[in-house]
Amino acid sequence: MSLPNNIILFDSICNLCNSWSQLILKRDREQRFTLCRVQSNAGQHFLKQLNLPLDTYQTMILLERHGGTYQSFYKSEAALRIASRLPQPWRLLAILRYIPRPARDWLYDLVARNRYRWFGQRESCLLPSEADKQRFLEDVPEETPDELV
Repeated sequence: MSLPNNIILFDSICNLCNSWSQLILKRDREQRFTLCRVQSNAGQHFLKQLNLPLDTYQTMILLERHGGTYQSFYKSEAALRIASRLPQPWRLLAILRYIPRPARDWLYDLVARNRYRWFGQRESCLLPSEADKQRFLEDVPEETPDELV
């Protein structure tokens, strides 16, 4: 089994993150993105490869395959790269790239730190519906090489 080209790692107990994921499922008609819950086996595998904490999640991560390896994008850069590949009006958000990254990431971090308080959280992880299962990466085969940068 080959890994997808564009993987979005997200916190599946966060209501804001789940809403963003549902928007992607609905608007990504070309199915460019595969979603991966950080709480899943695959999510934990990727977090380990990226040397990130396995139990605290402060950013959405976009993994894009470039050649034989993945490049990782975090925070506002990940969100804007995803938005730029969705149909209008979401694609218009890409204009926010003209705002310097430190300012964008400051706002991203503010929302990330307060997302549970402002938007709530689930008692357990949101699991994909049967109709959306093929859009989620839950496990990584053991023979999968470490492809992340």
